[in-house]
Amino acid sequence: MSPFYALQLASGAKSFADNPVIGSKWLNRKGLHEKRVSLAMRMAAWRRTKLEKLVAPEYRRQYAENGFVKIEDFLSPEVFAAVTREIAERDFERYDMLQGETVTRRAIIDDSDLESLPGFKAARNDPRVTNLLRYVSSHDGQPLLVVQVVMALPSVVTQGSTDPQTALHSDTFQPTAKAWLFLRDVGEEDGPFSYVPGSHEMTPQRLAWERRISENADSIENKYSARGSLRIMPDELSALGYVQPVKMTVKANTLIVADTHGFHARSPSYKTTTRIEIYGSLRRNPFLPFTGLHIASLPFIASGMNRLIINAMGFRAKLGLKGSPWKDAGKGKADEWSKRLKQPSA
Repeated sequence: MSPFYALQLASGAKSFADNPVIGSKWLNRKGLHEKRVSLAMRMAAWRRTKLEKLVAPEYRRQYAENGFVKIEDFLSPEVFAAVTREIAERDFERYDMLQGETVTRRAIIDDSDLESLPGFKAARNDPRVTNLLRYVSSHDGQPLLVVQVVMALPSVVTQGSTDPQTALHSDTFQPTAKAWLFLRDVGEEDGPFSYVPGSHEMTPQRLAWERRISENADSIENKYSARGSLRIMPDELSALGYVQPVKMTVKANTLIVADTHGFHARSPSYKTTTRIEIYGSLRRNPFLPFTGLHIASLPFIASGMNRLIINAMGFRAKLGLKGSPWKDAGKGKADEWSKRLKQPSA
């Protein structure tokens, strides 16, 4: 497998635990991880200059300063009303992922569904969403866009562990983009998205911190950090040159697009809450010298990407490879409780 592991160095592969080359203490003491991070950041900055025309100067300024872009009253009142009505009335194919006491649900919508969902179609095809995802990720690709519901269920259902998304973390070593168009108000207790402003940029202290971790990859205790999604405690941020995280308590119809190479988390909720949003993401190979030409942008793939991803993960599980964390929750309303979850008492 050594040639295969070595080839992954030129990809977005990030796991210290699963790739003995990426996780090699000897190579990382020679600067392997540090060089991959530095090169990925330089390549992303170069590609982003080719995509500047896609977004307004104000949004480029927000991203440069903070690592995220926030736009209130994003959709017109008419389109927003249509989106919320369609999602409330329609039955969807639903897939759930349980992490600790939180269920994340995806309602599958592909191009074949759009003609019966004109409001969602207008929102999904808004060029500001796709172009911001492209600019932040530095790739001119086709983003993944779905309806997502996040249900915090303390004391209702639990795996006996905490939700790993509530720990401050960086998704990967390269710039990558995620978007949330919130369809309901998100308050302090509703598990708001939180982000460390400016942490999308590498400081010398951050690079040295990552190098120290990579040099001792075989002793990383947190399994998510070992897989390349590095966790950090809030009291460590100042030593890396960063400020404390900001919670995104927002009104409905607010769009946030963030570079999740920066440190971020889902704030824990201590009551039963439901957050509903249009969710988008875009991540590509960090070392490409061009912005486009990705297989996922081919029309026959892009038009059915959501179902293809779910089916591919199910196929991997049948082959005995890594199973899918997403479980079929049946057809129904996006935010209603599936049969396998206990309805909380009033």
